Amino acid sequence: MGVHGGKLAARALKDAGVECIFTLSGGHIMAIYDGCLDEGIKVIDVRHEQAAVHAADAWSRLNPGKIGCAVLTAGPGVTDGVTGVANAWRANSPILVIGGQGPLNNLRRGSLQEMDHVGVMKPITKWADTCYDTRRIPDYIEMAIRHAVSGNPGPAFLEIPMDVLSSEVELDQVRFPIMRTKPPVLTPDESDIEHALEILASAKQPVLMAGTSVKWSNAAAALQKFVEQIHIPTFVNGMGRGTVKPGTPELMNRVRKEAIGQCDVFICAGVLLDFRLGFGRTIPKDAKIIQLDVENELIGTNRSADAAVVGNIAATFESMLKKIAANDVGLDFSDWRDRMIEREAELEAAFSSQLNSDEVPIDPLRMCREIRDFVADKDVILIGDGGDIVAQASKVLPVPEENCWMDPGPLGTLGVGMPFALAAQLAKPEKRVLIIYGDGAFGLNGFEYDTAVRFELPIVGIVGVDGAWGQMARPQAAIYGANRVVATTLNFTRYDKIVEAMGGYGEYCERPEEIGPALERAFASGKPALVNVVIRQDIAGGMKGSTYT
Repeated sequence: MGVHGGKLAARALKDAGVECIFTLSGGHIMAIYDGCLDEGIKVIDVRHEQAAVHAADAWSRLNPGKIGCAVLTAGPGVTDGVTGVANAWRANSPILVIGGQGPLNNLRRGSLQEMDHVGVMKPITKWADTCYDTRRIPDYIEMAIRHAVSGNPGPAFLEIPMDVLSSEVELDQVRFPIMRTKPPVLTPDESDIEHALEILASAKQPVLMAGTSVKWSNAAAALQKFVEQIHIPTFVNGMGRGTVKPGTPELMNRVRKEAIGQCDVFICAGVLLDFRLGFGRTIPKDAKIIQLDVENELIGTNRSADAAVVGNIAATFESMLKKIAANDVGLDFSDWRDRMIEREAELEAAFSSQLNSDEVPIDPLRMCREIRDFVADKDVILIGDGGDIVAQASKVLPVPEENCWMDPGPLGTLGVGMPFALAAQLAKPEKRVLIIYGDGAFGLNGFEYDTAVRFELPIVGIVGVDGAWGQMARPQAAIYGANRVVATTLNFTRYDKIVEAMGGYGEYCERPEEIGPALERAFASGKPALVNVVIRQDIAGGMKGSTYT
């Protein structure tokens, strides 16, 4: 029985547990759509390929053990997706991106949209290659997925030329390999565990920070037990947010800078010493560092670790707990934790004036507090898309559980909001999804509201509108002077009206007390919705264009 390559690709994706692909229509890849119809794989077509890859990224983040998949047409389709791939690369998100290509029999003859996709993708993927044989399409899909999920995970790119996809082969000539979307759990070396615990036992004021590799190691439960048992002050960053339960006494936020500055042992669990920790300079010079991560190449960047433990981070915490119990090691840092809790409360009290501000235009932190109060009793996935507004939201909004907060990650890509939300609402239809936007970020992929409307996904966004790229305008004003601020002014656009024009629901707020009721109505509308909130512009010297047009 003859079948074309698109049907082979779809069957292989089905074998890998792929439930939907994110794509934008293109002639080079339409054979895969035909196969998806046979296999019952949903085809979610978006308005920009960057959004397709971001959505695949979010699918992987929200579905441990499954892989998100984007399918991009050749040329500009693939290059439009590059930013999404780069964002997944920095976030260590295991995704599969399939790209089209001109016909193999016209290679290097100048086919429509022909270019070296693999050369473009190699620096930002774990694996990038081309399949030249229709019969081997399932083999190549398995190879791509295996590379994506193994070790420190990340994106894989597979190019399939148009004639390879459309050619027919006999089904009995094709090998469908076993698909493994979960990597093996690699256990750490016992001597490394013992060394780490020796250093920790000497500590008086240790601090733990949990990050992205904790999430990819499915280590939340083991981390929670470790933190609660030894009472170590704990902070989270990246995809570590939500891996420690809110309300855990050891989980802190406001006092992070002070606690790290006073620590004598710093445990970085799945955390790189990158710009978020001053490339290691945030940690005192005389403090010892215990670094836990999934691959040896992640250890020691910017600053050497005094103890390095390589392996699955869940297995690492479990091994540490067993050693503590077996050796009757009395690790208890509750006195140090209690001092930090007192300081956390002091800083929270000082912070409250901004959270409760009644000023107009609205204080951005008051907007975030209104969001916090609204979602407190709701089962919501929160997505941050922006610069300033995401930083402010992270100070105010607790993450109720793992996989309930997503933001761009260390690449800082704006425009992830609605693409992430599309995947979240499709993957978790029982939950509601709320995007927290800056007005600059909304402009990048805000048109994906059209996708949400077409697929009837009741995603809600709230956009803080200050008419500026504030995160850039402030340093410009500080360095060059308020009269030399350029390329950072936006209009006070009615983004709610844009969403209404696409078939969604819109709300507009100028006063803080209007935000909660507006969110209530937006969620009750049953449509994709946007709440447009006018917030204070925090730029020295002011800016032009601070009225609505």
